[in-house]
Amino acid sequence: MQPFRQVVTSDFDAVNQLIIDELRSDVGLVEQIGHYLIDAGGKRLRPLLVLLVAQACAYKGKGHINLAVIIEFIHSATLLHDDVVDTSEMRRGRFTANAQWGNPSSVLVGDFLYSRAFQMLVGLGSMEIMGILADTTNIISEGEVQQLINAKDPSVTEQDYLEVIRGKTAQLFEGAASAAAVLASADPEQQNAMKDYGYNIGMAFQLVDDALDYRGDAQKLGKNVGDDLAEGKATLPLIHAMRNGSDADADFVRQAIRAGSTEQLDSIIRIINTTGGIDYTLKTASDYVSKAKDCLSQLPDSPYKQALEQLADFSVSRNH
Repeated sequence: MQPFRQVVTSDFDAVNQLIIDELRSDVGLVEQIGHYLIDAGGKRLRPLLVLLVAQACAYKGKGHINLAVIIEFIHSATLLHDDVVDTSEMRRGRFTANAQWGNPSSVLVGDFLYSRAFQMLVGLGSMEIMGILADTTNIISEGEVQQLINAKDPSVTEQDYLEVIRGKTAQLFEGAASAAAVLASADPEQQNAMKDYGYNIGMAFQLVDDALDYRGDAQKLGKNVGDDLAEGKATLPLIHAMRNGSDADADFVRQAIRAGSTEQLDSIIRIINTTGGIDYTLKTASDYVSKAKDCLSQLPDSPYKQALEQLADFSVSRNH
């Protein structure tokens, strides 16, 4: 277990139990798919972020457990919907829910998880937190739609790409950290700092994910290397390669994006490595992590603040 998880072990146990409790449904397939997705594990960084930020802001109640589960349910709902949109067959080393039960069931159980999250949110009794997460889910949807629009388009710029990952990934990290600080009644400076911390960690996390798609190990990643290229996504390693490679190499990458094909994946990876696309992407991620760690100056010293620093470092040092 990573050190940054150890400081909230008991909280995480409570989160896992509440997840089981809140997945109960009179419709068996809802429970079956919900448990299948949750039991697959994953890093659970978003609920972890809720727990750490709340504790770092000296929260004394139990509402952060509920908030962590709310964030995990929202995230799980987006995964179910994403896998349908992307026609993915593998996630976290297992068949996706849509590969097992079909697209209609996956979409509808994703809807169940969204609605259960907002049922739980009402129970927290905070209009401010409800507003944060309502805006968050709306922005995530916009980010996913924009990514769909950008698919198989090699003219996507670095700024276009960063705007998409801000919406589809960083926004939930930001919302989780922001809501946790509000729950803890942190002062306005701390609330803003935690919001910015979440945003920067989320950006770094997605950038590293996109780098690993061309450098990672499929077994560790839990998905196939090159999945982004198969979906025609012009991520930063490819954008940098097109911008800095030879005319022939840049055109080769453009054709692969338009085709959404991994037939020439080895050649694409060679071009990315030759142009320094992975290094550039990881350097960009490191810049976001540095900004995230700067935000922590607003917090008093504590084991939870130290854990947030370690979480920032992990977001760029991980290999899966």
